[in-house]
Amino acid sequence: MPSKKINVKGLQVVIFTKNESDYISLTDIARYKDADRSDYLIQNWLRNRDTIEFLGLWEKINNSQFKSIEFDGFKQSAGLNSFSLTPQRWVVTTGAIGIFSRKGRGGGTYAHKDIAFEFATWISAEFKLFLIKEFQRLKEEENERLVTGWDTKRLLTKINYRIHTDAIKENIIPPNLSKHAQNLIYANEADVLNVALFGMTAADWRDKNPKLDGNIRDYSDVAQLVCLSNLENLNAEFIRAGLSQSERLIKLNVSAITQMKSLVTNHSVDKLSRK
Repeated sequence: MPSKKINVKGLQVVIFTKNESDYISLTDIARYKDADRSDYLIQNWLRNRDTIEFLGLWEKINNSQFKSIEFDGFKQSAGLNSFSLTPQRWVVTTGAIGIFSRKGRGGGTYAHKDIAFEFATWISAEFKLFLIKEFQRLKEEENERLVTGWDTKRLLTKINYRIHTDAIKENIIPPNLSKHAQNLIYANEADVLNVALFGMTAADWRDKNPKLDGNIRDYSDVAQLVCLSNLENLNAEFIRAGLSQSERLIKLNVSAITQMKSLVTNHSVDKLSRK
């Protein structure tokens, strides 16, 4: 699970991304109140009846496997002097997913951001406000990077596009061909590049991903788009040299594998060798 860190009032708070959701360290939040007894503070919070009701409601909304009967047992005992509860016991008994514990480096108790903010309220209303502010700043920075990355990808797809289409127009498309027939030829040549790099045509990709909008190139990473741009230039040269489509496909596939070796891991390269 990838982790990030934010600084909240001079205290470093770790955030893990798990199943596309953000989980914030309750251990770090508790240290704001008592650095030596963070585990005790978390357990003391879990003893509270309001806490148990909140956690149970969150799980019922977000977790179809949550064990409601076991939860009712905790709810009845919550608040009694004899009642105690640890994060591990809560998870094991109820099948909860909103909280989890990690051991070793980066260890501690983590909770989904909804739950972490609730815990932060119990620790300190002031700390909660600063925590939310820093968390939102982190999300804004991540969104900006995504937008920048998307703009970069769009630029990469255009770099050698005109060179490629001009070569097709000048050397493959016969004179006086209808616009529809021309578009079919352009699409066919685009699929030569798709097969060379991705091992499938645009239609193959759509059949495998019926719920996704866009096309195979919209879901490519930057390394693949760099390679694809280079393949457009190479294919243009091969077309002008008079090579047949089958000859070009073989050469482009070899080139794609070679280029991707320089851009990605060997594991990703293995996926290219589909022949």
